[in-house]
Amino acid sequence: MTSGVSHRRGEHVRQTVLASALEELAANGFHGATIAGVAGRSGVHETTIYRRWLTRENLFVAALLEGSADAIPAPDTGSTRGDLLAIVREVLGYVGSPTGTALLRAALLPADDTYADARKEFWTQRLDALSPVVQRGVERGDLRADTDARVLLEMLIAPIHGRLLLTGEPVDDDLAERLVELALNGAAAPPGQR
Repeated sequence: MTSGVSHRRGEHVRQTVLASALEELAANGFHGATIAGVAGRSGVHETTIYRRWLTRENLFVAALLEGSADAIPAPDTGSTRGDLLAIVREVLGYVGSPTGTALLRAALLPADDTYADARKEFWTQRLDALSPVVQRGVERGDLRADTDARVLLEMLIAPIHGRLLLTGEPVDDDLAERLVELALNGAAAPPGQR
């Protein structure tokens, strides 16, 4: 019975520290956030935090992965175009938030291999959670039956991350509209215009 209490206490500490890490990131940004700040917010000693996560980067990557898992729900607007546009707009809103900005910066950091699987699992879960939008599009006849949901969703989301992390080009509603238009209609010229 003692081990059950200890396990619950350990999970409570983990959740408290991760929630406090997200607060620290939102308040100070990725580069300004510290373990000391997390310890102060959570009431958990710094050595306990280091013992569990080993490095500052590991802690913040874990917090961001856990905290952002449900940040973008799968929309159901009644149309495939509306659903895809809602996803892109939600991503744009999220990456503009303090937590989303921190997640983008954390994605560039070399974190301990401990979290490589967690990052992969995070993206798999997010794409799986949004895949019903693509399935509904197939059922409506708006998308081809062989549409790969993961590839379609990655195609919509990756350019946003690329602009924010690599080129610095604007990410706005015009981009959202153009990405969805390209996803739904492709880039090939109609047969009469070739």
